[in-house]
Amino acid sequence: VPVLQTNSGPGLTGLMTIAAHLVKQAKKDQLLGSTAEEKAVVQQWLEYRVTRVDGGSSKEDTRIILKDLNVHLEDKVYLAGNIFTLADILMYYGLHHIMVDLTVQEKEKYLNVSRWFNHIQHYPGVRQHLSNVVFIKNRLYTNAH
Repeated sequence: VPVLQTNSGPGLTGLMTIAAHLVKQAKKDQLLGSTAEEKAVVQQWLEYRVTRVDGGSSKEDTRIILKDLNVHLEDKVYLAGNIFTLADILMYYGLHHIMVDLTVQEKEKYLNVSRWFNHIQHYPGVRQHLSNVVFIKNRLYTNAH
């Protein structure tokens, strides 16, 4: 469990708590969502990241996670709809080790996840030290399923 020790007060524990604190410190509150509904959706995906993605370890867990995300992202650019949020950043980091190991066929099977992941990894400042995951571009942007 991650812990953030600050100069003032007790340390903060837990990925969601620390991430929300850092977002507020950086005055980037829009990353937590603008409306009540967006904020709830961001929280939902942060919880999904901690409970399902970080908690999942089997091939079956991974398949279910990718299937869930693929269905959710079918008509969305980002996890919370049309805005880039903390949920996208933390889900990207949670999925990187999975996406980097997928075959070309698996990436095509989860086309919506692949499109989203490729978009997020190229979002300014997100990828940092992580390796670039390569996708076949012409398949990501067609509607032929």
